[in-house]
Amino acid sequence: MNPLSVTDAVPNDLDKALLVGRVWLDGPQAGPALVTVHGGQVIDITEFGPTMADLLERDDLLEVVTRAKGQSLGSLETLLANSQASPAQAPYLLAPCDVQAVKACGVTFAVSLMERVIEEQAGGDPTRADELRDDLQALIGSDLSKIKPGSEEAMALKKALQARGGWSQYMEVGIGPDAEVFTKAQPLSSVGFGTPVGLHPSSQWNNPEPEIVLAVDSRGQVRGATLGNDVNLRDVEGRSALLLGKAKDNNASCSIGPFIRLFDDHFDIDSVRNCQVSLRIEGEDDDFLLQGESDMREISRDPLDLVSQTIGAHHQYPDGFMLFLGTMFSPIQDRNGKGQGFTHHMNDRVTIATPALGALVNKVGRSDQLPPWIYGIRELMRHLARR
Repeated sequence: MNPLSVTDAVPNDLDKALLVGRVWLDGPQAGPALVTVHGGQVIDITEFGPTMADLLERDDLLEVVTRAKGQSLGSLETLLANSQASPAQAPYLLAPCDVQAVKACGVTFAVSLMERVIEEQAGGDPTRADELRDDLQALIGSDLSKIKPGSEEAMALKKALQARGGWSQYMEVGIGPDAEVFTKAQPLSSVGFGTPVGLHPSSQWNNPEPEIVLAVDSRGQVRGATLGNDVNLRDVEGRSALLLGKAKDNNASCSIGPFIRLFDDHFDIDSVRNCQVSLRIEGEDDDFLLQGESDMREISRDPLDLVSQTIGAHHQYPDGFMLFLGTMFSPIQDRNGKGQGFTHHMNDRVTIATPALGALVNKVGRSDQLPPWIYGIRELMRHLARR
């Protein structure tokens, strides 16, 4: 498993892409710095905003990033190599968000809807997944991807499934009027490109969830997009949806990066709607390889509808938020034996990529064995005061 090269990790039209991110610096001013990329160099632009949330609030954001002439922190190639080292060598990439809330949408693709229902009915037992998958497909008897959530057709299907004992809380958020929007991670807890992601030690059935993540300001405007891994514990959530917090929010269980690509004339919400997100899982101990793709054109709820269901008169986010849009990719390829489906092994390398955003790479570890999360908002405030 060779480290990803620059051409693999960044947008394929890098010369047109406006990128912003965060980097960890050592030395007397040790802490995070805001950066952009110009001519293959990573440029410090911290003077334009103490936090990424502040930077994304600026009305002159595109002009500032385009014209920024701060100090170079090194080449993009060096920074990516530093971020993939073990341990990472400063300067290295952090998650590109900081004090923003990190929210996620669930069950936004028909395939993931089916898999959530299977988890629920399996009660966390992966050996029952294949049988349940066949039973559900026979029961539903329709292509859920063609049904608009909240429509008359969706409500008619709901009544029919209720009558046949096939309704589920996941069906409610999958084809009902209200999207599932939950808190994925705490501000400043997300890890970035190259940093290991964590699985709760109790989980024996789990998978990555490759997603596009929107960067939204306090006014509800989408300012850009990046990639994310919404690490998923299928057995924990499958035992009870009320365990969603335990399944989703653990040490290093949220990965975002490598950079936020800002919306401009070359990249906008329509670009997001047309992205194909690829997933590659490489096993270190068993030479396992799994590859697949999610096509954003198959999402059941428009990205802007998901934004409007998250922020509005009913809920404000004064620091903005990052919004995972959901995934259609639930890996089911057998790994540990027939009928066992997929689950992670330690040190798996997960690569989530799309040409317009580059690639997010993380190895897999256990949440209780990875470095603890110790840099929170109070530490950030102390760093800003010193600076």
